[in-house]
Amino acid sequence: MNLTKLLKFLPFVALTAIIIYLFPHYNNSFAYYFEIGKPWGYELLTASQDFPIYKTDSELATEREEVLSDFAPCFVYTSMQTSPIVMSFEEMENLWQQDYQFISILDNQMSKRYPLSQVYTPKTAFEALGQEFSPNIEFDSLTTQQLKASILSSISPTQGMVQQGEKIIDKGEVVTERTYQILQSLKRTTQETSVSYYQQLWHKVGLALIIILIVTIFVVYLFTTEPHIFEHWNTVLYCCILPLLLIATTFCFFRYSYIPILLVPFVIVPVVTRVFFDSRVAFILHLFTILIVALAVSVPLEFVAIQSLAGITAVVSLHDLGRRSHVAIATGFVVLTYALGYTAFCLFSPLNYHAIEWLNYVYISLNGILVLAFSYVLIMGFEQFFGFTSATTLIELTNVNSSIFQEFAEKAPGSFQHSLQVGNLASEAAKRIGANALLTRTGALYHDIGKMLHPEYFIENQGGGRNPLNEMDPREAARIVIAHVEDGVTLAKKHRLPLTITRFIRSHHGTSLTRYFYNTYANAHPGEQVAVEQFQYQGPKPTTKEGAILMMADAIEARSRSLSAYTEQTISTMIKEMMDQQVAENQFSDTPLSFKDLEDVRQVFTERLLSIYHHRIAYPKLDTQNNKQ
Repeated sequence: MNLTKLLKFLPFVALTAIIIYLFPHYNNSFAYYFEIGKPWGYELLTASQDFPIYKTDSELATEREEVLSDFAPCFVYTSMQTSPIVMSFEEMENLWQQDYQFISILDNQMSKRYPLSQVYTPKTAFEALGQEFSPNIEFDSLTTQQLKASILSSISPTQGMVQQGEKIIDKGEVVTERTYQILQSLKRTTQETSVSYYQQLWHKVGLALIIILIVTIFVVYLFTTEPHIFEHWNTVLYCCILPLLLIATTFCFFRYSYIPILLVPFVIVPVVTRVFFDSRVAFILHLFTILIVALAVSVPLEFVAIQSLAGITAVVSLHDLGRRSHVAIATGFVVLTYALGYTAFCLFSPLNYHAIEWLNYVYISLNGILVLAFSYVLIMGFEQFFGFTSATTLIELTNVNSSIFQEFAEKAPGSFQHSLQVGNLASEAAKRIGANALLTRTGALYHDIGKMLHPEYFIENQGGGRNPLNEMDPREAARIVIAHVEDGVTLAKKHRLPLTITRFIRSHHGTSLTRYFYNTYANAHPGEQVAVEQFQYQGPKPTTKEGAILMMADAIEARSRSLSAYTEQTISTMIKEMMDQQVAENQFSDTPLSFKDLEDVRQVFTERLLSIYHHRIAYPKLDTQNNKQ
């Protein structure tokens, strides 16, 4: 393994470090997950220490409400007048709003309760007693708060104790309300227990090892089954950045706020990835993402199951990417999978449909909207940033009515027709060996656009007339022909074609020779050491199956025009010679093509050329002498 490939592992090292850093802080968390009505999925649990059984929030709220039901807020006199008792209308209204029935009036260290019905406002005192009175009491907030706090402090937050060694619950037993309360008390006690430095350290070490193991297996899988990922930096960075976006966003929410886990659009990973890569890469990136996040969620099994099903649905429903609307259709299937998966897990629990929280269906619907919105944004962003090309973009690029193809057909009609034929040949071969047929066809349509700048030098545009290259020195002629590659790259940049298409233009001749001019020069200069580089394309060689197929189809389609007879034997022989020559020149050494792939491609080319150049019957002429009317 060379240094360049080794360096491409560094982004995954950085990915591991960032995930460990962002992972939610260790908080002495409880090691068990439980719900009322669901069976206990762990072994027998006994109390490792004495701990109190804490009352539930609802129980404490009920007790507070009971002890404060006849509470009387405190007031003090503000004047010597003590009868009748008069307070301001604003204070009376406040008492009514809080449903107080009594008040306490402090006088000379003594407190006396009065029903609220015996207290007047200035208006009601005038109406009842016939004269005006000013308020003579006012609210004592400090004493009221102290008295209320004293009453509430008398409420015990616990109800009973669990003794050390006492059984709490055994495996398979259903969590009842009482057991749930005891487990919640144990959880609270555990979390409130101080954690030593070494406990925290070992926790972090264990977490780091788990994350390193997941990332390592993920990278090994990609390296062994999808080696093309490591051929380019942009694909390596993509495989790190997209999962990290979802993981980092989720962990930030866990650390600084709370959002329902069903609201996080995890299927963005397989949806966006499937647009640029195959189904295997899409799902493995999704699986990697959810396995990391599962380490931080409270219900890891249910989370992984539902998210995996949603990811598979996304990948399967995106098998055809002919239109952008297919992403919306796939998102609809994902939302349906989420809803059915969540419902199934709820019905699976002992509480059945009572376990369903209807608000979660709203979260699932919002999840679909987020997937749809962010997927389009990320697809366009990755196309621009990484130079990727989606299937929808490729379809748009194959529109032969576009301005660039109209110009191509007008300036270099022969080269344009040649490109169409090469596209047909190459896409059929790509289908046969499982390569990307749409990408291959698109690359084929653009591979010769450089010939537009000087169409007169290429025989397919000369219409059988004068060939100016024959009047030149073979070296100069070779230079002009070779230049159409760089001219094509220049036009690709001018028309802002994706880098993927530009690579087809650069590599469709690899490092092969302009053999006609090389042979011509060598024959004219016997004994001379010919400078091969003067007749050689600059490359690079193709690195993908699609690029190799285009190189073969281009050479074979051009060579087929020179055949004197079109029979199965002549066509098959010509194809074999051309392909053998390219293999002998190591033009495909950087591609993943196998010998079986080459044989399959050869068969497709033979079949297609035979169908193009098949023999037609001669139409009989009408005998005008015998058919006079």
